Amino acid sequence: MDSSNLSSLPEDSSEEIQNSDTTTGDNLPSAFSSVPARPPIQSSSQKYGPLDWSDYFDKEDDVQISDSNDVFHVYLAGTEGPVVLCLHGGGYSGLSFALAASKMKEKARIVAMDLRGHGKSSTENEVDLSIETLCSDVVAVFKTMYGDAPPAVVLVGHSMGGAVAVHIAAKKVLSTLAGLIVVDVVEGTAMSSLIHMQKILSNRMQHFSSLEKAIEWSVKGGTLRNIDSARISIPSTLIFDDSKKCYTYRSRLEETEQYWRGWYEGLSEKFLSSAVPKLLLLAGTDRLDRSLTIGQMQGKFQMVVVRHTGHAIQEDVPDEFASLILNFISRNRIGPRGVEIPGIHSWSKPKP
Repeated sequence: MDSSNLSSLPEDSSEEIQNSDTTTGDNLPSAFSSVPARPPIQSSSQKYGPLDWSDYFDKEDDVQISDSNDVFHVYLAGTEGPVVLCLHGGGYSGLSFALAASKMKEKARIVAMDLRGHGKSSTENEVDLSIETLCSDVVAVFKTMYGDAPPAVVLVGHSMGGAVAVHIAAKKVLSTLAGLIVVDVVEGTAMSSLIHMQKILSNRMQHFSSLEKAIEWSVKGGTLRNIDSARISIPSTLIFDDSKKCYTYRSRLEETEQYWRGWYEGLSEKFLSSAVPKLLLLAGTDRLDRSLTIGQMQGKFQMVVVRHTGHAIQEDVPDEFASLILNFISRNRIGPRGVEIPGIHSWSKPKP
């Protein structure tokens, strides 16, 4: 359940005329042929056509939680390094991290899960998005996947997922938690925006005749600024309504209002009190509240303001996002050997 105040992107011009080489009667190029030909104009269905997850993640899997009928869908990439466990925002899916995962998987293991009521996950209660349930889900998935010998894990959470990551860190239920990264969510801003959320949800376009139309709307409407990321992630946020013969939203966020305050209340103090290295990525400094401003001045966490991006930083600028995550892992030497990145540091064992 995330909103953006971005202005709409300009409409594509349909009046562009494609240049073609002009030749003289003796078949020699004229002076005008030096003007480069414009690329073919893509149709809407080509430009906004869905992209497959498999070009970015290595595999997908379903994680069955014992003693329940809950099954959580995960996307996986990479085979070495610490686990970067990615938690998406309300209304998004694990594929929100697809482009960034493809950039990080050489240095880390990426696990991006579809939270309850989202994506391809299937649970007995799809609208129980209480913070307690969401935290329990994530911990259960991690423990089911890695058992009694879990690797070092960095929690990365966007918006609602950021709140979940902070609460999990505060509960100290992951013994190998080695880092906490929160993406564009701050308690003060989130709490003050809750009164507007039902209106924001109802003002969204509710039905789409095709996936291409949904992708196009998300970009032109300003929800996402990266067309490629939208082409990967948007289809996973929709389901086909057989009765209305159109696509609509997979998550039923408007039915979960009773849980919204629980996501964000006390978030700043929980974030600041977490003992692991912390990084806060923001799309603008106006999002900082008083507690975080003081904490940042005291050096309790690292903060980076990512310019020229909307709310979904990981989707809008995936290359920069991936670099920030890997640099954080490298600087804090997370994992058995840390992550070696040229120019950051070279790992060496301390002398006895």
